[in-house]
Amino acid sequence: MTPTLASLKEWALSPPRKTFLVVAGILVAVFIVVNYIVLPLYVNHAGRVAVPSVVGMSKDSALMVIEQSGLRVVDAETRPDPTYPPGVVVQQNPMGNAIVKEGRRVYLTLSGGEIQVVVPSLRGRSLRDARFALERFGLKLGGIGYDTSDTFPENTIIAQSIAPDARVARGTSVSISVSQGRSAGDVRVPLVIGKTLGEATKMIEEAHLKVGTISYQASFDLVPNTIVDQFPRPGEVPAPGQGVDLFVVKAGRPTEEFMPPTN
Repeated sequence: MTPTLASLKEWALSPPRKTFLVVAGILVAVFIVVNYIVLPLYVNHAGRVAVPSVVGMSKDSALMVIEQSGLRVVDAETRPDPTYPPGVVVQQNPMGNAIVKEGRRVYLTLSGGEIQVVVPSLRGRSLRDARFALERFGLKLGGIGYDTSDTFPENTIIAQSIAPDARVARGTSVSISVSQGRSAGDVRVPLVIGKTLGEATKMIEEAHLKVGTISYQASFDLVPNTIVDQFPRPGEVPAPGQGVDLFVVKAGRPTEEFMPPTN
């Protein structure tokens, strides 16, 4: 049997249902009065206040807002933070919107900015050592350039994009310039004829060249261990990677086999 409108009205207005509706209405009214009238009056006029939310504000702004609310500010600590710049509030205690007594202390934690690390000195190091040094400090190897150098040996670092001992954020990239040795026009073979083998070796290495093949020639007339000839000739520009071949005197009967080449 389908209920009629009249029967539904009669059910809703029955004594038990009427009592339920009246009680529900009273509860809703009480909630509205307490939430929107009593609580604000209690908070504002009974010595209790709502803590303002100041996370993300500068220290000066947070100080002004909190003190205007009748509370006091305490700097708890400063900690590194990759999100907020230095001096900005990253945390507060009590939290924002908490209800506390007037005059309560509010502890603020300020951002110290990103973690700073010291850039190591890379000049004179090999590329491999430079990469490891940067990684130990939490930095990255950036671009790699190459240039000639009269001071630094080939394949060593001659310059870096960020000066040593500078403080930068962790993860920063440092670019470097690597030595290619002297330019071809600057590298010329020194004159070592008449020098001892030790003296000749030192002179060749100081010219950023290397000693090539050493051949010995027996002689009764010349002092052993003396350079009697060399190739390439003094003053010449050697080919890349070419060594300086030396012809050295040793004691004994001279033979045609060990005669140095003629000009």
